[in-house]
Order: sequence, then structure tokens, then C-alpha cells
Amino acid sequence: MSHLTENFSRPEKKEEVVTFGSLDTTVQQLLRAASEVRQRAYVPYSGFKVGAAFRAKANDQIFAGCNVENAAFTPSSCAERTALAKAVSEGTTEFSVGAVVAFEPDVFTTPCGVCRQFIREFATDDIPIYVAQDIDARFAAKEEPFRSEDPVLCTSIFNLLPSSFRTYRK
Repeated sequence: MSHLTENFSRPEKKEEVVTFGSLDTTVQQLLRAASEVRQRAYVPYSGFKVGAAFRAKANDQIFAGCNVENAAFTPSSCAERTALAKAVSEGTTEFSVGAVVAFEPDVFTTPCGVCRQFIREFATDDIPIYVAQDIDARFAAKEEPFRSEDPVLCTSIFNLLPSSFRTYRK
């Protein structure tokens, strides 16, 4: 009966924390795009800004989005879903990498469960997800959002959502 699990998503890479300066310039660019869009987040209720960016597989185009809150809360849209919905509305459904930035001291803010499933919908392969802290004081001081020594969590959608649900119809 082990055949029933052979299509389960299995992480291809272990999670690790590296420095921003050690990342490829294309990943740094993605994190900066997520940081930039995070500043436009509409968060009058929580005050918790999140930015996300995903790179299209076909043409390397970056689609970025921020969280958008609503007084009724459930119709709110997380940054990850905003970015991916923008991409889908423009005809892109395959991605090579994603990035998520927010700021909470002493912890990385990873995608919520709904966003993990949403990302998984568009990930036929295990795509890397980079998570960084976007320090508000740097933005206020008009500094670069990330420094070379800043920590970045390198994970993937299959690490974030192992054995995830996906229909296997082609």
C-alpha cells in the first residue's frame, strides 16, 4: 500500500539560515521587491505589514504583493496570495522561487497555513522560499532594507507543507 504516498511532496533541501550577503543577487532582488511592496501594506487593524514576491519560471518576471486587511477580517488578503493572484491574473502560474518579509523581533514570519496551500497550488516542484526580517527602522531612516549579515531562512514549499494536498490530474 506504500504506493498511496508516492506522490506526496517531499522536501528536496533542508531548511537553513544563511546571511543575506551570501545569497545570489537574484534572490537578494526578490527579497528587496518583497520589502518594497511591504511598505504599501494596508493594515489599519493589525499594523502587521507583510510583503511577498515570486519569480515566474518562464520569464523571470517578479510579482510582488502586500497584505490587505478588511474590517471583517476573513476577506483580508495575505501578501503571498496577493502576489500570486496578480501573477495568475496576468497569465503566470509557474514559479521558480518566492520570498516573504515581515518584522517580528527574534523570529521569522513564515506564510500562514492558507498561504502555504495557495503557494502549493502553483508548485509542481519544490520551490525555494526565502524568509527575512524587514526592519521598519531602516525604512524610516531611508537605509537599505537588508544588510550583508542579516539572517535569512532558506526553506521550501515542501518543507513548509510536507505531504501536502494537491490533485494529481493533469
